[in-house]
Amino acid sequence: MSSLPWHLISRRRHEHGEASQAPVNSPGHDDPQVTEGAGAQTLSGATSQLAWAARTDVGLVRGHNEDSFLALAPTFAVSDGMGGHAAGEVASAIAVSVIADNAPTHADDLLLGAAVESANTAVIEGAATGKGKPGMGCTASVVSIEQNKMAVAHVGDSRVYLLHNGALVRLTHDHSYVEELVDAGEITADEARVHPSRSVITRALGSDPDMYADHFTIDVSVGDRVILCSDGLSSMIEDSQIEAIAVSSATPQAAVDNLVAAALQEGGHDNVTVVVVDVADDGVIDLHRRHYLKRFALASALILGVLAALFVVATLFVRNSWYVGANGDTVAVYHGVNASLFGHDLYALSETSAVQLSDLPEATQTHLREGVTVSSEEEAHATIESYREQIESDKAYAQQVANKSTEGTETSQDNPAVPKSDEGGD
Repeated sequence: MSSLPWHLISRRRHEHGEASQAPVNSPGHDDPQVTEGAGAQTLSGATSQLAWAARTDVGLVRGHNEDSFLALAPTFAVSDGMGGHAAGEVASAIAVSVIADNAPTHADDLLLGAAVESANTAVIEGAATGKGKPGMGCTASVVSIEQNKMAVAHVGDSRVYLLHNGALVRLTHDHSYVEELVDAGEITADEARVHPSRSVITRALGSDPDMYADHFTIDVSVGDRVILCSDGLSSMIEDSQIEAIAVSSATPQAAVDNLVAAALQEGGHDNVTVVVVDVADDGVIDLHRRHYLKRFALASALILGVLAALFVVATLFVRNSWYVGANGDTVAVYHGVNASLFGHDLYALSETSAVQLSDLPEATQTHLREGVTVSSEEEAHATIESYREQIESDKAYAQQVANKSTEGTETSQDNPAVPKSDEGGD
């Protein structure tokens, strides 16, 4: 094996003190007994959005493992090397290393495809500079998962599957001779698995500088399971069996163990590598929460804006309002409105007067106790002046009435009061 590391990269996160019991496989599906060959490797990890596991095995026939994988959330990849000992594994190791360095941090299939194409250039340069051997190459199937989006980039005959609501869908199209025969209707998918030319690849990293990667983006959701694998799995067991195992396996680790075990039980003719990623949180709930909070903030801002506008209008109204009202036993001028808000008076005494409340009619007194609204301070002064004039007029009129009622009734020693005699007496 080459001195280069495999670049089996993983960002691990170990959860401690979990209160709930670890999930188990569905009834009738026991944990597999997997015999690890040379170069066998398992990794697992999790983030708040994803949980994953990876397993690679040399198989039961090959003497060395040419597969490499990448498990560096949010990016995951499988690469199957070609070119023989100390060449295929070098090509796949270069590929996953370059993809890891160039993969986008979000689900952008264009950038992910560009990362695969950069890996192609690196493999070609590696062969030219003696890092590996001339003619070496590899496949690359890569995904990048960001909340409810998954970008996919693919070259070769490794595969990406999506298990959604219990149904398995193959997302990638094999770049192989037998796949072209299947597309042409000349053989079936099952026949392709055992066809003598099933290893003939029509597109791979390491040969054509102008090679391009298939790339696209799809939606994923909570509960979805993504499976990446080399053809050491897909050539050994049917998709229906992959689906059954993926559905029945409780965890990503159980899924990769079960899938690798199934490939080995069928003969393990090739290196087999499987990466399984579960979508634990697609961000939809958080997105809805953010939208709700945004709408709540907008509604709150609108309400506060309306209240602020009403406050300004009310303040201006109070500041420009005047009324004439009672101030104890007298009449006074007030600035504001005759009301209170939250225990605070909305008025202030502006000016007192000598006009006595008791000198005014009862109806006027009642109105003054409630407050007689006027348009300005000047009108308030005029109103009080009119009350004063009314009182003086009423007093003058009362005096006149009193004078008339006593006229001709004044008596004194010179003018004693004598009774009037009836006219026409005896």
